[in-house]
Amino acid sequence: MQSFRTEIENPIVEKDIIELANKIQLFKEGKVDENRFRSLRLARGVYGQRQHGVQMIRIKLPFGKVTSEQLHRIADVSDEYSRGRLHITTRQDIQIHHVSLDRTPQLWAELEKSDITLREACGNAVRNITASETAGIDPNEPFDVSPYADATFKFFLRNPISQEMGRKFKISFSGTNEDTALSFLHDIGFIAKIKLIDGKLIRGFKVLLAGGLGAQPRQADVAYNFLETDKIIPFTESVLRIFDRYGERNKRAKARLKFLIKDIGLDNFLSLIQQEQKALSYHKYPIDTSAFNQPIELAKIKPSKVIIENQEDYNIWKETNVFKQKQESLFAIGIKVKLGDFYTDDARILADLVKNYAGNEIRLTLRQNILIRHVKKELLPFFYNELKKINFVESGYNSTLDITACPGTDTCNLGIASSTGITTVLEKVLKEEYPHYVNNKDVTIKISGCMNACGQHSMAHIGFQGMSIKSGKFVAPALQVLLGGGIVGNGAGRFSDKVIKIPSKRGPEALRFILNNFEQYAFTNESFLNYYDRQGERYFYELLKPLADVTNLKKDDFIDWGHDKNYVKAIGVGECAGVIIDLIATLLLDSEEKIENAKETLLQEQWADSIYHSYNTLINTAKAVLIAEEIKTNTQVGIIKDFDTHFVETGIISLKNSFSSLVYQINKNKPSKEFAIQYLENAEGFYKSVEKLRANALQNAT
Repeated sequence: MQSFRTEIENPIVEKDIIELANKIQLFKEGKVDENRFRSLRLARGVYGQRQHGVQMIRIKLPFGKVTSEQLHRIADVSDEYSRGRLHITTRQDIQIHHVSLDRTPQLWAELEKSDITLREACGNAVRNITASETAGIDPNEPFDVSPYADATFKFFLRNPISQEMGRKFKISFSGTNEDTALSFLHDIGFIAKIKLIDGKLIRGFKVLLAGGLGAQPRQADVAYNFLETDKIIPFTESVLRIFDRYGERNKRAKARLKFLIKDIGLDNFLSLIQQEQKALSYHKYPIDTSAFNQPIELAKIKPSKVIIENQEDYNIWKETNVFKQKQESLFAIGIKVKLGDFYTDDARILADLVKNYAGNEIRLTLRQNILIRHVKKELLPFFYNELKKINFVESGYNSTLDITACPGTDTCNLGIASSTGITTVLEKVLKEEYPHYVNNKDVTIKISGCMNACGQHSMAHIGFQGMSIKSGKFVAPALQVLLGGGIVGNGAGRFSDKVIKIPSKRGPEALRFILNNFEQYAFTNESFLNYYDRQGERYFYELLKPLADVTNLKKDDFIDWGHDKNYVKAIGVGECAGVIIDLIATLLLDSEEKIENAKETLLQEQWADSIYHSYNTLINTAKAVLIAEEIKTNTQVGIIKDFDTHFVETGIISLKNSFSSLVYQINKNKPSKEFAIQYLENAEGFYKSVEKLRANALQNAT
């Protein structure tokens, strides 16, 4: 075993990092199954790349908030363990690439020194919790959603309820009805609301449930029009418990919450939530917002006199990239980050700027940009000049010229065609031929390298999805053109229509066709979405149809954007929270670990956590013996039912009552010390019975 040690003061975090180091060693020695190891490292932010032998590290940054000190730390880590490039994701994370697996524990330990985690940035867990980047400064917000996103992140980090779900789970907080955090496409989306109750203004949220993108996008349902703030964490816990128990686990394509609710219906799902109330660790969870209500501490340093060399460029930048905050005389500056990629030298300069001349905080945005907050009006010229030195003053923040794109075939195993290459070309077309769109917020363009929609193409006004297309015996890179998506507001959204598939090299011409047609035939002040609805999908299909002809492809059409060799369709094994089928021995070893976790949390008087670890022991152990008999284990509910049928009712395993009555004690008892002790004893006794059964079966087999 490795002698790796950290200097982390938090013993829980240190234990987590040392466990990763130890499991890496066991994996290299062939003592841990590869699939099981993949599940463990994904839950710790370590993701396999398209390139062999290196990892992508996803850094979890709740609601995109980063301080100067944290940005310096991330830059130092990237230089030491990677290649000095940082990538902002559409979930307000930062990713660094080309990291050796052996060095990931040290990397993680370095980040934790500045309170930055990798934990549950990937895998079948609650992913990074996102929020409107303008939260706390938006003049139109009823209140700042940042403390609620922060509290939710902290509550579910390492929470046993959400460690081994069937798929990933995404939560967002929008500050206003504009729904800039895209609640309609999240598993749970919260939109800030204020309601007058008994003469008092009460904070709460509109709650959206079971939205999603991917190959089958789904508009979220309204669970509550108003849920008071102290109920959002209990509600989320109950949703996670039901999803964990009833959600699909083997068929990855059907394992998201949206499919569960589609199958059983919203009313039945909400009924199951009510049945779970007794088991919750809290029925009300007041959230302390005081840390976010402190006066903004602005730097006192005064820069020297500033001279603006090009007043016209400065004025355009101010118009498109600078926004007035709700705090008097303070402004926010939007930085357009091409493809979400920036480098550590620039990151350090930016970190020092916000530390010395602003409020020591940036927010990463859902469109892969950076928002500087708390800048005094008189310092705007200074910031312009300083940001210009690092090429961070390109106009068009959050405009049509600001395209969102995933990494695609650059690094992702699932990438089918280059999304970064086509994005670079389209942004050049827009800048040179459509400069009047520099402040247009009516048309958004988003691009993904595959159907999984990490670039959010399926909710864009104009979207492109990487695909392949056949021409005789040959295969060329292609783009699915999607039109008509967007944010409606207040929890409603639109998903794009799949209009037509064209060779990738014709993407720029497709964009020209669409924008030229819109400019020529739209009514005065008619929005793009209204124009699209008026003309209809078929109209745009006919418009773009000439570009879909594959009988006249040229040599260049078989080379993807950004490449110099012929396109080869090569899709790896995806790791986006894929379902893992474990070996029986590994499952039983996991059960032993879960028993130890239950005992440890019991000693810490964390009754609800201990109970859930015991619950997982029961499910995990039953799953192991069902798999040994080649019986399907798609859901936890199915595991409970089938174990009774195949092992209890047949007398193979002797229990006082049924297995289901043993397991379902979890939602019939309050999380007390007495029940936690009893449930742990039940789980441990059940494990020993199965272990004995398994030992006998192996002996008889030999």
